[in-house]
Amino acid sequence: MRTVSHYCQKCLAGNPLGQELCGRCGTRLMLVVEPPAARYEDGAMIATHEEHLLERVSALENRLLRMTEKLEQTLDLMLRQAKNSYHDHVLIDTIITVLAESGVLDAAKLNKLWRERCRQDTAEQETAARHKELRTKIISAYRGTNLATFERYVSEGFKLLGEKETARGIRTLERAAALASGNAQLHAFIGEHFFEANKNVLARDYLERALVADSKNEKVRLSLGLTCGDGGEVKRAKKLLKDSIQLAGRSFAAHYGLGRLLVAEKKWEEALKEFKSALSARPSPEANYVVGCAYFRLNRFRMAARHLRKAIEGESVYPEAFYVLGLVLSRSGEADAARAAFQVVSEAEADEPHYRSSARRILRTGNLPANPKIFGINESATKALITGGDKRLARVVREAALGAFGVESGSS
Repeated sequence: MRTVSHYCQKCLAGNPLGQELCGRCGTRLMLVVEPPAARYEDGAMIATHEEHLLERVSALENRLLRMTEKLEQTLDLMLRQAKNSYHDHVLIDTIITVLAESGVLDAAKLNKLWRERCRQDTAEQETAARHKELRTKIISAYRGTNLATFERYVSEGFKLLGEKETARGIRTLERAAALASGNAQLHAFIGEHFFEANKNVLARDYLERALVADSKNEKVRLSLGLTCGDGGEVKRAKKLLKDSIQLAGRSFAAHYGLGRLLVAEKKWEEALKEFKSALSARPSPEANYVVGCAYFRLNRFRMAARHLRKAIEGESVYPEAFYVLGLVLSRSGEADAARAAFQVVSEAEADEPHYRSSARRILRTGNLPANPKIFGINESATKALITGGDKRLARVVREAALGAFGVESGSS
């Protein structure tokens, strides 16, 4: 009768099949199962096959056992760390509670700062990952003869951006862009950085090149339209913004930009339609504010008040909205409510100080300005037609444009 040996995975000594421990070294033998196909093979092949199978399966089972032990150790370590983190959290929470009750710190303010820091850290990690991916795409799209130099400039530029050396990083990327006039993503990245930084001449130059290289880049088209509008190129800006809406759909930035261009032409009825489309595309305090301003200019005070009140709902302070609301209420004969609105503006830290000074003058004299500035711009202005006069609106429209089709801005 043929016998099959079970070889020890440690000392390779033969043992009877079914024995648990090695007779020579005492190592626990790994368990195996004979494959069903082996019954159809001849004796010589079976013996060779079984001995080889025992060795291989034993080695695999031993490795699996070691891996299982390591996973158990890892799980135990994770549970310990989670327990330690929980105890640390409880300790910190207790300390904060004691300090807050003692009046040493403001728990609400601390919680707000902590959440802001967490959001900032998350944003930095996302930006780093986005820059890494974009760097790879930019280099792979290069079609010139100086690949080594181009790659060095691009890598160094993104490294400087990651180290918060934004100005040096962008200058280095500009050197790379000079070697690749057709690299749409690189020119778009630099152009969007200058667009966000309100450097319209440089932004227009790079965004124009990016659009020539990639006519389907809708974020570039939208940003270029807003840049042209601020540069006084009204006809070109309108075409780009309308094309953006037609090709990529409605967006707050495109409709708001068109509305501001129509305001510059004193076409308030048409501007109102664009502002309402902007509100529909992205409801926000700022969108309600611009709709309220348009209604005010059209002497539709009830509708103006409705949207301006929506603009200040949930906002700790929105001086610009309170200022226009004060004008609306004054024209509607609600003197006390108007005075309360102007009082808020007079005490606020507004981005645009002329609102505060105007509100204080109204409170002091009781006289409304004959021709109040809406959006903080002069009617004779020929530049900054979209982002001029109101820093808050300018910031919001730039963020909306860069976020409309995915953010790749240089300063982020």
